[in-house]
Amino acid sequence: MGRRSTVAVVLLVATLAAAAVVHAQRYFREGSFAARWAPAQMPDGAFVICRLAYRSVRMEYSGIGWQTDYPYAEINLMTRLSELTKTRVSRDESQQPNFYVVRLTDDALFNCPITVASDAGTIGIREDEAERLRTYLLKGGFLWADDFWGSAAWDHWESQIARVLPPSEYPIEDVEMSDPLLHSLFEVKQIPQITNIQFWRRSGGQETSERGADSEEVHFRVIRDKHRRPMVLMTHNTDVADSWEREGEDPAFFYQFSPAGYALGIDVLIHALTH
Repeated sequence: MGRRSTVAVVLLVATLAAAAVVHAQRYFREGSFAARWAPAQMPDGAFVICRLAYRSVRMEYSGIGWQTDYPYAEINLMTRLSELTKTRVSRDESQQPNFYVVRLTDDALFNCPITVASDAGTIGIREDEAERLRTYLLKGGFLWADDFWGSAAWDHWESQIARVLPPSEYPIEDVEMSDPLLHSLFEVKQIPQITNIQFWRRSGGQETSERGADSEEVHFRVIRDKHRRPMVLMTHNTDVADSWEREGEDPAFFYQFSPAGYALGIDVLIHALTH
């Protein structure tokens, strides 16, 4: 199947799913879901995404810490991954994708192939947590930090991740658009600026920069290991996960953001799993 046809399939599948789940998701309140903690032993060997539960040591406007975009971002992204690739996704008894929450101090962390951290500009990492996260990443783990906006949030995140991976050894790099990370399945030619659906509604669907001039430029950055394998991915000044989480709430929001958000998300997952 050509890439143009594949993109069309993403749009078709997601559109049909949006119509099917619109009533189920339209009125859910973000942050109202209890944490489903990762078990010491996973129920199967299939792919799963783990949400990183961290302490927030500062606040951001409209942010709710680690629970931001949980759990439908993971559920919907894994659903699309299973539909568009041959990746076997871990599922529960009702055949819904499993989704787990994990702390940096939990042994279950090392059972999680990919972890995500939303509202990452509020994270606080203790010394013992930094050591655990460093070990996880150097053993082959992958962390995606998303949905943090403006220079203050970036400066704070940068200071915290430096405790995990010293920049003298593991510098933060801007990802070039020619990077294989962006061409695993789809040809991603631009990193989309995706706003949360509440901000989008307040702006009449016209604005995407949540911090005005301080967040106009989207940053797509990475930290690599000594073999150039990506360990930490950072999507700053954009809320990629909202394009997955909120796919079924508003057709206009879906059409504006979800196809680009899924193309980026699936490319990242495939590259991280194969590198």
